[in-house]
Amino acid sequence: MNITNSTEGPCEMPARPFFICIYTLIFLASLVLNSITIHVYFCKSTIESSITVYLKNLAVADLFVCLCLLLRIFKYAYSSVEIQRIYCNFGAPASYLNMYCSIFFMGYIAVNRYLRIVKPMETYTLQTVRSSRYICLVTWAVLLCAVCVYIVVFISSHSADKNNSTHIGFDCDIFHSDLLKQIYLVMHVVSFFLFLFVLVSLVLLYWWTIQRLQQAQHTMPALTGSTKLSKSKRNMLVLVTIFCVCFVPYHLVRLAYTFKPLLQDCASAQTFYILKEITVLLAVLNASLDPIIYFVFCNTFRAWLNL
Repeated sequence: MNITNSTEGPCEMPARPFFICIYTLIFLASLVLNSITIHVYFCKSTIESSITVYLKNLAVADLFVCLCLLLRIFKYAYSSVEIQRIYCNFGAPASYLNMYCSIFFMGYIAVNRYLRIVKPMETYTLQTVRSSRYICLVTWAVLLCAVCVYIVVFISSHSADKNNSTHIGFDCDIFHSDLLKQIYLVMHVVSFFLFLFVLVSLVLLYWWTIQRLQQAQHTMPALTGSTKLSKSKRNMLVLVTIFCVCFVPYHLVRLAYTFKPLLQDCASAQTFYILKEITVLLAVLNASLDPIIYFVFCNTFRAWLNL
């Protein structure tokens, strides 16, 4: 979006100092928390389970999301076309890659927890360490391939005209060729439906888990089962809540932003952009909130923190 007013010049990116401060705080908090998490999982933990594999990959994805924030901070801090071009070429695709990896890993964790509650005496493919490693590897590979297609087309595109070369736009679409616009649209539509699938799955798994636990309360001794049932419900609720708070607003606004009409009024464009950026803040905040998931789902993580 590169809106130009004949008397005021190009429409400027709004609220720069605010977003620089907030993104910097999230970056520092995420860097510290996820560095501790990575240290626990890869240096302290000796026993590996399927859920630990998913938690490890989630921690790695969160750490990369945190590192990608640096380019976003630079984009706000410096009014440079080259900085924005670098961000659009590498920073934005890397952020999407790691965010959707986080979304899928949270979904795998929910399925794993559901199976442990509903079928505690059985082991499914998703619950074995070897299969969970392959699942994570395939997830990274597929999403990385999609991102690489975007990056290659972006690099090979020479669609930026003189206006795009001299003015800073709000978003990366000022650098997009017609082909890249189509790829960008398809990727966002597909990613939205993938997100919707994970979201619906999480809500259903949580609902089925509650139903199963309520049935189990009638068959388990009150003292023995009460603590375990409460803990299981709490764990699923934490996962679903963090997922919804961080990712639902972003995807709703992102979908509207992708199909938005061209806004010629600068004030309207800035307002819409700020709304979108607030939901981005919530999405990247996930990297700081996921350590809560590690704490409630992983005994090793809690044990190490108690030392």
